[in-house]
Amino acid sequence: MDYASSEHASGHVPDHVSGRAADHTAGRTDTAPLAVKILVAGGFGVGKTTLVGAVSEVAPLHTEEYLTRAGVGVDDLEGVDSKFTTTVALDFGRITISDDLVVYLFGTPGQERFWFMWNDLVNGAMGAVVLVDTRRLEVSFASIDFFESRGIPFVVGVNCFHGVRDRTAEEIRAALALDPQVPLVLCDARDRGDGRDVLLALVDHLMAGQAATSG
Repeated sequence: MDYASSEHASGHVPDHVSGRAADHTAGRTDTAPLAVKILVAGGFGVGKTTLVGAVSEVAPLHTEEYLTRAGVGVDDLEGVDSKFTTTVALDFGRITISDDLVVYLFGTPGQERFWFMWNDLVNGAMGAVVLVDTRRLEVSFASIDFFESRGIPFVVGVNCFHGVRDRTAEEIRAALALDPQVPLVLCDARDRGDGRDVLLALVDHLMAGQAATSG
């Protein structure tokens, strides 16, 4: 996947993407790239680790541990019976957009007992991708509420497991009670191109928000 060749990945970095980092780069004469932080969030077992691994240009950092009997009655495995591991801290990946811009992806843990980590992971994030599974939409409600309550821009990526698209985008949007301005993208988290499209949708969303603010 050639991010640098995309029309979305021009040399210009909008102010809202650079955020506070712009203050630190003003007047610099070195060539260190600007770092942008994006979270990949969602409920338990929706494909966050898979998405980060699919799009990262480096071997992603995972904190996967095997599910054990201690999680019985605590972690809801309904609909994900074949899942044997889970993220207990974070996932981490990197994408170089250009010589001037690098995106760092942080995947959040999905189980409720690890949600306390989100308050730390969200620090410095410019935006987020919230993954949802149409078979278990309710497990991602809390993720959407989290970013809405903090005013952090996000897009929704609908992970169509095994290519199954049993609901239309309009039906999913209504079920999630999404604001009309929030982009929703159907995807396969395993596919690098689909992951790129979700991230580019977030970039477009951030740019649209900046244009609305400055206009």
